[in-house]
Formats: sequence, C-alpha cells, structure tokens
Amino acid sequence: MAGVTLTQRRPIANLHHNPASHWRHLDLVLLGAVAAISGLGLLMVYSATRGVEEPYDTSFLKKQLMFVVLGGLVLGVTASVDYRRIRDFAPRLYGLTVLLLVLVKSPLGSSQHGTQGWFQLGAFQLQPSELAKVGLIVGFAWLASQFRGRVDGRRLLALLVVATIPMGLVMLQPDLGTTLVSVAITAGLLLVAGTSGRQMAALGAAALVLVVVVFNSGMLGSYQQDRLTSYLSQKEVSQPVDLSTASPPEYNLRQSKIAIGAGGIWGQGLFEGTQTRLRNVPYQHTDFIFTAVGEQLGLVGAGALLALFSVVVWRVWRTAQLTRDEFGSMLCVGVLGLLVFQIFENVGMTMGIMPITGIPLPFMSYGGSSTITYFAAVGLVVNVHMRRFS
Repeated sequence: MAGVTLTQRRPIANLHHNPASHWRHLDLVLLGAVAAISGLGLLMVYSATRGVEEPYDTSFLKKQLMFVVLGGLVLGVTASVDYRRIRDFAPRLYGLTVLLLVLVKSPLGSSQHGTQGWFQLGAFQLQPSELAKVGLIVGFAWLASQFRGRVDGRRLLALLVVATIPMGLVMLQPDLGTTLVSVAITAGLLLVAGTSGRQMAALGAAALVLVVVVFNSGMLGSYQQDRLTSYLSQKEVSQPVDLSTASPPEYNLRQSKIAIGAGGIWGQGLFEGTQTRLRNVPYQHTDFIFTAVGEQLGLVGAGALLALFSVVVWRVWRTAQLTRDEFGSMLCVGVLGLLVFQIFENVGMTMGIMPITGIPLPFMSYGGSSTITYFAAVGLVVNVHMRRFS
C-alpha cells in the first residue's frame, strides 16, 4: 500500500515542478470574458467608423484587430514568465516606464489636443502613460511586498514617491484622466499594503487640496476644465439647446445621452441608429464607444457588456484572494483598481453621471497602447492564477 501511495503522489509532485503544468491552471473564465468583450469591441469600432455608404470603411477595424492580436500575444508572454521572476526585474520595468514619460516631453514626443503624450512611430502612436499604468502596478507591488503589511510613516512616504513620480510626469503632459486612474490604482494598493485608516484619511484630504490647486493653477487648459465640469451644468435631453454655440464637452455629452436613450430596451439594431450611422457622437470609436452599444444593442446589450465586465472583475478579485504571496496579491489588486475605475468612469461619463475625462473603455475603445496595456495587465493576473499552487 505504501508503494501504491508513493506512485500516486509522484505525478502530483511533478506537477508543481514542471513548468508546462502551470498552463493547466489557466483561468479560462477570465480569458473567455476578455475575448468576448474584445470581440464586441471590434464590432462596435467597426459600426462607429464604417460610414453610411458602400464601400464601407474597414481601416479602423483592421487596425483594432491588429491591436487585439498583438495584445493577445503580449498577454501570452506576460503569463508565461513566472511573476516571481518579474518581481526581480520590477525596479527596471518601473524605471523604464518613467524614462518613457520623461522622453515623451522632449522633442521626441508629439502632441494632440493640447497634450504632449505620444511617440509617433510611423503609423503607430505609442502612449507611454498607458504603459506606465502597468509599470506603476509592478513597481508599487514590488516595494509594498517588502514591507509585509507594516507601513509606518517612512514606508508610506516611499510608496507615495513611487506613485507620484509617474503621476507628476503624466500631469505635465497634461493628462488628468490618466492621472486619476493612477490615483485609483494607488489607493487600492495602499489599502491592501497595510496603510492605516488615519493615514488614508490624511491622504484623502491632501488629494482634495491638490485638486483645488491644480484647477486654479492654470495647469489645465480651458477645454480640459470644461470637460471635467460640463456634467455639473448639463440640461435635460428634452430641453432645447443651441448646439452651434455649445462648448465641445457639452455637445459631446448631449449627443452621447441621446444615443444611449435612443436604444431603448432592445436597441435599434446592429449598424443601425442615427447617432452612430451619421457619426453624431464625437470620438465614438474611442472615448464614447459605450454609446454605440447603448444605441444599437439597447439596455439588454449594454447590460450584457457590464455583466462580462463583472465576470472579469470577479475573476481578478478571486485570484488576488487565492494567491499565497503578497506580491502576486498586489499585482491583482492593482489590475483590479485599474479596470474598475476605468469601467465606472467611462460608462458614467457617457451617461452624464461622471466628468468627461477621455478615459477609454477597456478592451472596447479603439487604440493600440491602451489595448495592449489592458491585455498585459490581465496577463499578470493569469500569471498569478496559473502559479497559485506553487
């Protein structure tokens, strides 16, 4: 009997030491939800950019498909390298993203809509602030895991330095929307790192003061301030508004609400709907992609999309609870903060309940840097999930 037991146990022991065995623990539910959202995103990008007359424009669809495929490859690479090895290179990865944020403000960077935040690489625009989100998560998780849940004043200061360096560089572009995402990531990581309630309250008060200073310092342009405050003075859709004299954010918000409201329960049908077909919603394939879902697929389609996002959030949170080490747990919590904030903010701004910040909707909005970043972030979670037993 002893020999039989030993024979039965040997494959289990080999399972933990065989790198190939980790792939047996892929989170197929998470990957399936991400694939479904990405597929719907491709469909909505096409519907928002195809035009109304044949031959339909497929250029945006082809580019986004390329971004999704590239993102899938990045996810695979990110998941294949043991995240504990990533921990060894975390300071370098963090430093690389900071270096890119510095260089983008040099003559090497290019500007768009008053923000200098891109590298023009042929036909592709690389946005370092998107990549810096993952850099922040990795760098912060590495440092916080060294403290093992004990965060005193000096350690808290060190964590804040790690977080504020990329935030400050992004604000210099200026890009308040991405900075807010970094704030959400940092807040979530601080909570699980062992920061006390008193420390969090003090940080919240300091953040409020900083927001007031930024708004009154002239750092933000008038257009960016209008985007952030337009939702405070919005009118009902039924009230007449002279759109020719409305500010761009006010116009965008009104058209967005019209599109979502026109969808009703079941939607007006795929590739149908006046707002989408006539491109009445500015930036519909990027910042306002949720309006295409609302108008064409209605409440049912929008609800299904949010349900898929809920599955992604649930699986990320579940992995954070299952992992056995602090670094892996913090990687998952950082990704969780990234996704939850961006989903809530993007969907909320299209309906007028959140400020317009220009934050894309994960896996749905058109864009190369953002799409690759989300896949890389999910790759970290898949990585942790695969190795949670070892």
